[in-house]
Amino acid sequence: MSRILVIGIHTETSCEIGAALSAAGLPMEYSAGHADTLRLLRMRSFGVVITNPDSDVEEDLALLDEMRFIRPGVKCILLARRSTPNDVIAALRARVFACFTPPFDVAAIVSLAHSAASDSHWREDIHVLSARPGWVSVRVSCRIITAERLISFVNELSSQLPEETRREMMQAFREILLNAMEHGAAFNPEQVIEVTGVRTARSLVFDIRDPGAGFRPEALTHAAITNPIDDPVAHVAQRLEQGIRPGGFGLLLARGTIDELIYNEIGNEVLLIKYLDSPSTVNPA
Repeated sequence: MSRILVIGIHTETSCEIGAALSAAGLPMEYSAGHADTLRLLRMRSFGVVITNPDSDVEEDLALLDEMRFIRPGVKCILLARRSTPNDVIAALRARVFACFTPPFDVAAIVSLAHSAASDSHWREDIHVLSARPGWVSVRVSCRIITAERLISFVNELSSQLPEETRREMMQAFREILLNAMEHGAAFNPEQVIEVTGVRTARSLVFDIRDPGAGFRPEALTHAAITNPIDDPVAHVAQRLEQGIRPGGFGLLLARGTIDELIYNEIGNEVLLIKYLDSPSTVNPA
């Protein structure tokens, strides 16, 4: 387990994160600022650096360049006061481990920091295929930690949406992404999922394609979406018989929170569509 460095000893959020890391038994230290961070990295190794939540994305990415000159393998969890789609895309291209803006979810940050501190296979897990505001395509390895990392970036890319719309879309996105990794690739890290997010003038669309052979929706007896009306947990017995982890509510939850869920013919690619109440302020072209 590598050490974690938290920047911002006098920042309330940084102190909350540090306290939670310490309570979880994770080795961590604070730094006072950017200069102190570089000084500490020269003195000893830190596997993860969590940036100051009062900083900007641009200055954090500049700091990351300097940190990697000293410690090439360091992972960065970027906290910032605000972000734009261009900021998030720049963070993705810079192989930032995860990205967060207010309101900060301390539990999620600590969970990702914990995973980052013990993960040595992260660097190629998210590959940017094409990215501009309004259109982002990535290829990701089929690991739960990679899914959680991608979710942090997608959440930031959706930050201009109304909070309720954003929450519903992220819930559906998470469920479908994990379903694709589990059932399309059996969480095999050698397999990849392709994900594209598109913001149109009046909708948010995600296209998720897995490497599996596909499925027929009516054959999903292990999923809650196929349960008869009078037996809402019928799929639980099927999952036990097939040795599948507890769950099976992903498709049902997704269908209940978005406007359209459309599969391709063989069932290994899905479109999630959420219609927006007002035209986008981001030009999708």
